[in-house]
Amino acid sequence: MKGRPALLLLLSLFLLGTSVSRPFTVEVVVSHLEIPWALDFAPDGRLFFTERPGRIQVLDPGASQPRLVGRLAVAHEGEGGLLGVALDRDFSRNGRLYAYYTYRQGERLWNRVVRLIGEGGRILTEETVIDRIPGAPIHNGGRIKVGPDGNLYITTGDAANPPLAQDLTSLAGKILRINPDGSIPGDNPFAGSPVYSLGHRNPQGLAWHPSSQALFVTEHGPIGHDEVNLVQPGKNYGWPHVAGSGGGPRFLDPILESGQGTWAPSGAAIYRGDLFFAALRGQHLHRIVLSPPEFTRISSEERLFPSVYGRLRDVVVGPDGLLYLATNNRDGRGSPAPDDDKILRLVPAR
Repeated sequence: MKGRPALLLLLSLFLLGTSVSRPFTVEVVVSHLEIPWALDFAPDGRLFFTERPGRIQVLDPGASQPRLVGRLAVAHEGEGGLLGVALDRDFSRNGRLYAYYTYRQGERLWNRVVRLIGEGGRILTEETVIDRIPGAPIHNGGRIKVGPDGNLYITTGDAANPPLAQDLTSLAGKILRINPDGSIPGDNPFAGSPVYSLGHRNPQGLAWHPSSQALFVTEHGPIGHDEVNLVQPGKNYGWPHVAGSGGGPRFLDPILESGQGTWAPSGAAIYRGDLFFAALRGQHLHRIVLSPPEFTRISSEERLFPSVYGRLRDVVVGPDGLLYLATNNRDGRGSPAPDDDKILRLVPAR
């Protein structure tokens, strides 16, 4: 591939540690996409994904090309647009999915989460679940996941207004937790509020460990000091008073930070007990080996496929037990190859 040295690809295939134990063969699932942002699988193997200009596409099992199932009116400005997607826990029965997108109202940008209902292979209904999340050309957060408890977890950025991350009356710079219908769970840490944790700058990855149920969040730092946080309800992660570690007893330190370097971490997933996250500016897939029995301490880390596929936006585990990656080289900050953007499948070598 142009600009992706073949030697780096060969080296990266042999840089895996003992937990994954075998090198990966990388397969292109689909190419020539326009800024795919989030991936989620249906139980029957259909892959739903968003493209930031406003499209929701589906790749059917065995198909070589996706089909368009929905188009949303979004403000595709800067980092904004159609971002996260998550399928309802009972998707097989009710066909519901959730999407996070940026929209413009007058002179302001906002973000909202909507519930979409499909029929006959098309998305027909859009219902707002939570709205008036501050938006901006940068720092919109945007990840949605259905947690082990069945609630929706949503990452929001500070919308380029750092003090909002410490303001409990604002939805910016937070991890939000709501019921699928938009109501507030009774056991949220702040009564009547969707805020689950605060003091976040631009979090874009959510992943729960299946053994400990620990919730990991990845987020962008200012210049360096990108973070991996272990999120606990009601806790404050420091932004903008602190970036990275060392903020004092008021704030929780990340379990890992990038120091003076940068990853620009985005989507995250747990695979074979390890935490993986996609890196945009870092242009690699980051693997963190977690120590039992709590799986909250880090024993080692490594970077996979450095500079091979460019900017990586999301990583998920498919129903086939394999990792899937989305590139983001057409987002205006990358150097796209002729067949970008792509969704890749990582198959452990036999």
